[in-house]
Formats: sequence, structure tokens, C-alpha cells
Amino acid sequence: MKTYTNWIKTASLVLWVVAVLTSCDKTIDEPQRTGYAPASIDENAGTWKTYLLNSPTEIPVAEPKPVSSSEYIAELASLKQKSASLTKEQREAVDYWGAGAVYRWNEIARELSARYNIPPAYNADGKYPVPDAANPLADPKFPFANPPYASRALAYLSVAQYDALVAAWNYKYKYKRAAPSKTDATIPVALPVSGLPTYPSEDAVVAAASVTILKAMFPGEVPFLEAKMKEHRESRQWAGMNVESDLVAGVDLGNAVAARVMARAKTDGMAAANNQALTAGMIDKAKERGLREVWLSQELPLRPPMLPNYGAVLPWNFDRATVVTLRPGPPPALDSPEFKKNLEELQTIQKNQTREQARIANYWADGAGSYTPPGHWHRTAANASYEAKHSEVRMARNLALVGTALMDAAITCWDTKYYYYYPRPQQFNVKTSVGLPNFPSYTSGHSTFSAAAATVMGYLFPEQAETFTKQAQEASVSRMYGLIHYRFDCEVGLKAGTEVGKYAITRAKADGSGL
Repeated sequence: MKTYTNWIKTASLVLWVVAVLTSCDKTIDEPQRTGYAPASIDENAGTWKTYLLNSPTEIPVAEPKPVSSSEYIAELASLKQKSASLTKEQREAVDYWGAGAVYRWNEIARELSARYNIPPAYNADGKYPVPDAANPLADPKFPFANPPYASRALAYLSVAQYDALVAAWNYKYKYKRAAPSKTDATIPVALPVSGLPTYPSEDAVVAAASVTILKAMFPGEVPFLEAKMKEHRESRQWAGMNVESDLVAGVDLGNAVAARVMARAKTDGMAAANNQALTAGMIDKAKERGLREVWLSQELPLRPPMLPNYGAVLPWNFDRATVVTLRPGPPPALDSPEFKKNLEELQTIQKNQTREQARIANYWADGAGSYTPPGHWHRTAANASYEAKHSEVRMARNLALVGTALMDAAITCWDTKYYYYYPRPQQFNVKTSVGLPNFPSYTSGHSTFSAAAATVMGYLFPEQAETFTKQAQEASVSRMYGLIHYRFDCEVGLKAGTEVGKYAITRAKADGSGL
């Protein structure tokens, strides 16, 4: 626990410095997110290729009542009343959710990942208890939202949102119910109104699908998630955007799609990802391949390795056999000149680390209490989509492509880590101040995640491709500056992540979205 304790002390000092600086500087770096009319409403999105639905029509949505019907007229009257005079709290809710359903629910998912990204502490017996999904609020809380877990949660969330929205778009343009304010111009609206049909409600679809996934991933947060969903749903009526039947149809569709997605999650191999009984065999095989010193936990008491069988989890954009083909060749032998050169490079950084190197190491650390490297890149993708004023369905597509690539990156990286079981620099007297991960060194997870995400995002946002590539390179080298990884860990991780990202791009080119 010594290294982890040092990390906590360092993090506390950083937080104190930030508090002192922000007490003088009242500027807000995070931009305020408000509602917008999308640059394109993507009328043809109902034909895009889905991940898990066999087709956008797989789940039926009943035809709505005509806008001339007494039922719909009554709904308009109710909506007019609810949107006529809003309280301060209602306006705040409208503004918050108006930034976008996909944007906000992914933001919530990242916040939950950060909240639960706390490794279990050891008990009086010197053992590390495993979080219990059946008792999620007990100590240690379930889940421990480490990078692989966070990547999986975000991937399933984004896929559920995307498939649900593609299905919703299909029915929107099948039934073509106009926005309530286009039928009755006296209905006050608090958000931009586009030409997108409103039945079923895209916000209700996303909210229902998201809550189903997040309840499963963070079972201790059910009351919180249900409260957020209720607020989201009500905000659509306070804003004058949806009548009740729009919302009901959206919730039913979102729930049905999420059930399909969760069926995959229950059988993807995650239940066996933390099988500690496999590690002895992994170590034996690594030694048989010539590794004279394997990775060992540097904590006292020794912490069991993190998710040693995560490499066997089912990927998204290729099959399990491809995971093996994507596995990089072996790292340098520990008695080789290349290893000595890489170790000496870290020793030099340790003795002469610059302030800029320390800044980069800490900025990209994304350690305990953060939403992890996958969350970092997921947030970057969400912000890029928001700034491009993408429709809900296109933003969901972007995040699904990035999210599945990040989960695939985690799977391939973890397969590599536990195949080679390579020792970390700390086993050769190199110290770190940014937190010591509890799994083998080769290859760098940060590098693999970052290259996979940057590759996909460079395809989605070509005008920013160079920026994303530079960010991935900085994230990679940050692990050297933090004295966590050798250079070959990072460089090979970047190459592996790039190959993972290409598979997501291949899917993107064939999904019918036009990009």
C-alpha cells in the first residue's frame, strides 16, 4: 500500500494547489452546454446499420393517434399547461437536459465511473475483499470501475443508445408526427425546435436505454438514476417539446433495446474476467517463453492482479481469434541491451524530471477517483460531437464507435499484459508519484486506449485528426514521464491501439451513415 499512499498524498497536494489557484481565479474553463438545433437531423438514420438489433424494425412501435384526434388534442392542452410557467428549478432542468440526451447520459456514466474508481483496501486479515454486486454499497463498493470496467460500461451504454436511436429514427419518419409547437403555435417552447418528428421521443429513448444499462453497471445507484430519468422526462414537457405519448413510446422502445444489449453483456465473459486461479498458469507459460522475472504486485500486502482474464471478454469490432492476431510480439529480454537502454532512460527521467514532464504525467494519469483513460477519451469524443452540433443519433454513433474501440483496446491490451506478464520498472528501483497500476507492464494501457480512440476520432473529425494524434502521443509518453512504463511499452501500445481503431473505422464505413 506504500505506493498507493504516496499517490494519495500527491493527489491531496495537487487538489490543495488547485483550490488555492481557483480561489483567486473565478473563470470557468468548462464551457456551458446549451441546447442547439443540429446541423443535420440525419433523416436517413433509420436505415443505418445497428450493432445488436437485426434491423431497426425488430422492435415494433405502434402507430400514434392522429394529431386531429381528441386524445392528441388533450395531450397538447396538458403540454401547454406544463410549459406555460416554469419555476427556476424547472428551467435549470430544461437547460441541463437541453444540451442533449446522449451528451448528458454519457456524462453521468463518466461521473459514476469516477465515483466507483476506488481500489478495495485490505482488511484486518491482510486480504483485499472483492466488491459484491449483490451488496453494491458495502465496503468495498461494487463496482471497482477500473479502466477495463469503465470501457465496458461506456461501450454498452453507447451501443444501447445508438441502436435505440436508429430504431427511433425509423419510426419517426414512418409516422412523421410533427413537433407539438408546429401543430399548436401557442405552445411555449424553451429549446430549439428542428424539423425532426417527435414520435417516439429521442430523449425518452435514450433515457430509458441508458438507465437500464447503468443500473446493471452501477447497481448501487438505482435511486439516483431513476430520479435523473424522471427529471429528464419531465423536462421535455416543461420545455414544450414532447407530449406524453411521444415519451411513453420512447421509454418502451428504449427499454426493449436495452434488454437486447444487456443479454449480450450477461454472456460476454466479464463474469470470469477476475479469475485469479488462472494467474499461476499464465506465469508458468511466461517463464517457459524465457521470462526470468515476472511482474509482481508492489503493494504490501500483495494485491491480486486486476482482471487477469479480461483479455477473454468478447470484443465488438472483431472476434476473439483476432485478439490473438493483434497481440504484439514479445518485449525485450531482461538481459538485452534494449531493455537496459529503456531502463536507463527512465532512471534519467527520475533524476532530472522537468516541470513540463511532471505536468504531462499528472494530466494524463487518470488514476483512482477519475473516470479513467477510456472516460477521458469518451469525453473528448462527446465534446467534439457537441461542438459539431451533431444530431442525437450521430452523436450516439460517434460514441459507440469510440466506445467499442476503447473496450476492444482494453481486451487486446489485457490479453497482451497477461500473456507476457512482464515486470514493471518499479521492480528495478524506479519510483513513481502518479499511482502504480496493479497489472503487468507490457503493453501500455494508456497508449493502447489513446491510439484506438484517436484513430477513430481522426476518421470521424478529419479536420482535428492531427490534434487527436498528438494528444494520443502525449498520453503515451506521459507514462514514461510518470515512470510507469518503458518506452517500448508505449510505442508498441500505440501501434496496437491504432490497429484496434482501424476495425471500428471499417465498421463505420459500412454502416450507411455517409461517413
